[in-house]
Amino acid sequence: MGLLDSIKALFGGREPAPKEAPQETSPTSRGERRKRQRINPTPGTRALIIDDSPTVVLAMKRMLESAGIRTLVAPDAEKGLEIAKAEQPELIFLDIVLPGMNGFSALRHMRRDDQTRDTPVIMISGNEKAAEQFFGTRIGADDFMKKPFTRLDLFVRIEHLLDEERVPRRKPAEAKAAADTPA
Repeated sequence: MGLLDSIKALFGGREPAPKEAPQETSPTSRGERRKRQRINPTPGTRALIIDDSPTVVLAMKRMLESAGIRTLVAPDAEKGLEIAKAEQPELIFLDIVLPGMNGFSALRHMRRDDQTRDTPVIMISGNEKAAEQFFGTRIGADDFMKKPFTRLDLFVRIEHLLDEERVPRRKPAEAKAAADTPA
């Protein structure tokens, strides 16, 4: 019974409604929250998060790690490029607005480098202008995710990039378009 019901009962002269029994909160009693089973990447898949927002990084880390994805973090593009080359993650989340080099420049560097050319990159930004989305995909981004994002937003984009072995891969047409884009 809520506070309003209690007040109404006091001043309205009626009996307070009996308290309802607490509802079971197990996954089976709540009903299925997904319409279909989510397909996660192979456990141990490594994802690099390049973002200067500690809040965004923490949220993404928790979501990704709950699905068995190992996370690497860089607070700026320069450090992100170093980690991407050294660690060779299977997936990169790249913010557009970063201190120093921006995400678009970092993506251009990645697509020109043999070590990172074929790594799928999901651009992320709080600015969802269509021009940014288009420009991001034209220079080799594999997807775009706006902030704030939900767990569903994150995993739908990852699932879109998974191959038969559940490893994130660039789609052939996207990889070819990036290679054909002038530097």
